[in-house]
Amino acid sequence: MGIQIGDIDITRNARGVITYRIELWHRDLNKHRVIRGNDRDIVARKADLQIEEWKKRWAAVEEREARKREQEKRKSHVEAQKDIAASRSAQAAAELENIERILEHTLSVNDVVDWEGLKDHSSFSVPAPVPQERPEPPSIPPLPRKPLPSDEIYQPQLSIFDKLIRSRGERKVDQAVERYQQELSAWESEAESVRSEGARLMRVYEGTIARIKKEDAEALKRWETKKNDFVAQQHSSNAAIDEQKKLYEAIDPDAIVSYSDIVLSHSKYPEWMSPEWELEFHPMTGLLIVEYNLPDIESLPTLSDVRYVISRDELVEKHIAASRLNSLYDSLVYQIALRTIHELYEADVVESLKAIVFNGWVTSLDRSSGHETTACILSFQAERNEFLSINLANVDPKACFKSLKGVGSSKLHSLTPVAPIVQMQRDDSRFVAGRDVAATMNDSTNLAAMHWEDFEHLIRELFEQEFASGGSEVRVTQASRDGGVDAIVFDPDPIRGGKIVIQAKRYTNTVGVSAVRDLYGTVVNEGANRGILVTTSDYGPDAYAFAKDKPISLLSGANLLHLLEKHGQRAKIDIAEAREQLRYD
Repeated sequence: MGIQIGDIDITRNARGVITYRIELWHRDLNKHRVIRGNDRDIVARKADLQIEEWKKRWAAVEEREARKREQEKRKSHVEAQKDIAASRSAQAAAELENIERILEHTLSVNDVVDWEGLKDHSSFSVPAPVPQERPEPPSIPPLPRKPLPSDEIYQPQLSIFDKLIRSRGERKVDQAVERYQQELSAWESEAESVRSEGARLMRVYEGTIARIKKEDAEALKRWETKKNDFVAQQHSSNAAIDEQKKLYEAIDPDAIVSYSDIVLSHSKYPEWMSPEWELEFHPMTGLLIVEYNLPDIESLPTLSDVRYVISRDELVEKHIAASRLNSLYDSLVYQIALRTIHELYEADVVESLKAIVFNGWVTSLDRSSGHETTACILSFQAERNEFLSINLANVDPKACFKSLKGVGSSKLHSLTPVAPIVQMQRDDSRFVAGRDVAATMNDSTNLAAMHWEDFEHLIRELFEQEFASGGSEVRVTQASRDGGVDAIVFDPDPIRGGKIVIQAKRYTNTVGVSAVRDLYGTVVNEGANRGILVTTSDYGPDAYAFAKDKPISLLSGANLLHLLEKHGQRAKIDIAEAREQLRYD
């Protein structure tokens, strides 16, 4: 508080009247007052009252300022909270909008893999070692002056008597010589000591220089080794990318899968998504199967708005309704499916992909059992020319999916399982496609080279085991090579049951759409509920396209091997070996 009280001054006028005077200041209020009076105590009392009044006034001022600061602080807090609410609301709106633009986002991106961009063109970042600072050479102490016989100090001082008395003169000469010899000997001893110390200092200095040079050389060698290792590793890595590019351009199956994986890995999704996938390429048919792990509906952001309630000093969140969440999830899944196909086709500059099957899988918590469950909730196949003719910028994702005859519940958020159109079978190494891979097991029976009649009989026996275990009746037909019915199944189940016809195709080439059309005609003619076509090879994209909206199941060679193993039978399928064998049979 800036109150200052002066000393009481006493003055006497010409009539001898005494006056008391005191001066007061209040620096903070910028007030100044002089109190006068004829009575010392009254003047002091008035000063005390004035000080008390100023204190009250200053306290009122401080209170007003404190209230003002509090109001400003509260106002600042309110504004800050409002800003936070507005920022979070804007972020929430952007996240929801991004979900609706998942497909649109990829249309402005060039998905072709930049091979050069995959390479490491960086320079070795570790700086070369700086040579250590060399110490200055040692300061070698100089040799003391060597005494000389001619020095004046060694010249005998002969008096007239020394000259007259020969012996006396000779004694002084001998003394001078002896003194010189003594001091010469002392000098030689001291000079030797100085030389020895100088030599020691030089040895230490040279040793230090040698050590520093060695340390610098070793440090430089270590750095050069690291640099060479870095360059070698960089060169090896970049060479591997060049080799991968050559394999891709040569349509090597593994390289096609690797390239497609790179394409999907470069696809940028929101941070809350962690997409994963598996890929399988069928070189005979140009079919790529994508097993895609879709996000669960629980992982979607639901925040739509944030308000700041002043009365409660609280941020209140508002989330989207369940109906909008369901709609948003369905839209997201359709968009992901179309986006994935688009990215793969756009990036496929060598046009190795003739058709792509997308199977969307979701892992979620089953509320009825409390356990995690994984189910395929949509599946569709898109042929290259058909898909590339679509203008994705203007489509409704769901309508586009349906036009491609995709399989999935009308409410994807219900996570209703569907059967994939084609499912990846990569866990059986006995299936060898084409001429590129040799047989990896010792199974002696090659189904692809089996006699056609034996093969049809095997298929009939196999499905008799498969269906008879469920209470169905299996009746086999007479073996033939006319492409007719090889087995008929009567399933008594009132819901899924009925009549099923089975055809077997021991092929070493891709099964075309004509065989599937023939089976469909047989199903219709037989009045059957479903048809099953089994082959030792695989089906072309046109065959899958024809079958995907019809009551037909297509079992490839890989499916057949798994079914055989299920019933305790082992065999192999080696297309290359079968072609060679059948050529000479």
